[in-house]
Amino acid sequence: MKKHNCRIGFNDGMLMVIGIPAIAFIIPIVFFNCRFDRPPFLTWEKYFTTLFMTLVLWVGNRYIMIYSRKRFSRFEAVKKRIFFQSMVMLLFTLTANIIMSFTFKKIFEDEAVGVTLVDKLIHSNSAAIFCTVMIIAVYESIFFSHQLQHSIQETETLKRESLNAQLDALRTQVNPHFLFNNLNTLVSLIPENPKHATDFVQQLSKVYRHILEVKDEQSILLKEELAVLKAYAFLLQTRFGSNLSVNINVPEEKLNKRIVPLSLQLLMENAIKHNIVSADKPLHINIFSENGSLIVDNNLQMKKQISESTGIGLDNIRNRYKLFSDKQVKVTETGTNFTVSIPLIEN
Repeated sequence: MKKHNCRIGFNDGMLMVIGIPAIAFIIPIVFFNCRFDRPPFLTWEKYFTTLFMTLVLWVGNRYIMIYSRKRFSRFEAVKKRIFFQSMVMLLFTLTANIIMSFTFKKIFEDEAVGVTLVDKLIHSNSAAIFCTVMIIAVYESIFFSHQLQHSIQETETLKRESLNAQLDALRTQVNPHFLFNNLNTLVSLIPENPKHATDFVQQLSKVYRHILEVKDEQSILLKEELAVLKAYAFLLQTRFGSNLSVNINVPEEKLNKRIVPLSLQLLMENAIKHNIVSADKPLHINIFSENGSLIVDNNLQMKKQISESTGIGLDNIRNRYKLFSDKQVKVTETGTNFTVSIPLIEN
């Protein structure tokens, strides 16, 4: 693939090679009434002068377009960009054209009998504005066409990744290791504490029911995700006892925000999988809100040998968030802590 300026969005080399000579040929005929067989004649001198002026306007407006797209890079700022870009391009076009018209005025004077200076400037500026409008129309139509195609492809890719992540999450929770660990915990609870065993079964059922209910959802309320996270934490704390502590501290006003389903559960699962959980080294997981995001933080005590990955990672959570928000999932790792910041989505 040929290289191109990322702000233009496509390789415009061939467009310039064809477009500039074509417009330079059209302008003298349309705006100055030049012809090959009668005065005012379309001479090579006039054509090359118009070609030079068209080149200056094209290249100048092209760089204004690149600057505008850099300054207003967000999709939400398209209207501001178009307005700013159009005003600057119009100002540049008129200024540059007037300067060049006075510089090359003798070339268009030879056969322009009875045409005043004002008429010439009107014709010349009309031609320049026509050239600018053509540039804007061509570049913007191709740019938005490419952006639309890229957006459709990216959206479809992210949707597939979202569905795959939810399917993988379901598979993770029904895998033999998960069932084996929880059934072993349940077996030990039944004779010792039947009431606790009943609660354990209810919480286990709640986790499975939630996974089945949200498998086709792309976002859910934070309070629903936290309710199931508490059930999931109950299962883990029953298994690990005081070796694992889970502290959830989220204000009431944040509970109606939305979040990608199963993301908190997956982050807690990863913390258990990658860190030592023992009496000597208890694992502490803290969940709280900060600056419009939900923070999942745990003390870092990495295992020397990590079990085989389930295929669910932070990259997948990041990609699923791209469907809803331009805010980023942030990961911070220090010598003592591992922190993930998840954006809260407006309901």
